[in-house]
Amino acid sequence: MTALASHLLPLFAAASLGLLAGALLAEDRLLVPYWRTLPAEAFYALHPTYGPLLFRFFAPLTMVVPPAAVLAAVQVTLQSGLGPRSLAAIAAAVLSCSLVGIYLVYFRAANEAFLRRAVPATELAAVLASWAAWHRARVVVCVAAFGLSLVTLVA
Repeated sequence: MTALASHLLPLFAAASLGLLAGALLAEDRLLVPYWRTLPAEAFYALHPTYGPLLFRFFAPLTMVVPPAAVLAAVQVTLQSGLGPRSLAAIAAAVLSCSLVGIYLVYFRAANEAFLRRAVPATELAAVLASWAAWHRARVVVCVAAFGLSLVTLVA
């Protein structure tokens, strides 16, 4: 197998993880703080437009990353056995799969509640603070997975 082919899946996994990590980090540093400053009516007026747009942006990235990371882990493990490179790839794959789990456990219901305006205005600040904390955890998980995917490329 040529050198490029032996790194093709790990490279794709790292690239897709890097894109997702960067996008999540941008959302965390730019959009989330802005949303938290909005009055409830302004937030609810914007959410029906921007919520679906963000979903259409993040859903494909979030769905590509886990299979890419799992395939990379399989390729690396088959090529190099169970060593530092494959352990980094496996850890990146596990963290990548957990991103979908985090969405299913928390974000799907939370985002749907925002869309339905189910959170009273008096509770919106607290719920957005909780949303921001969950999002920050997702950013940390994705950045860690990205870092591990880079280790996979250089180990």
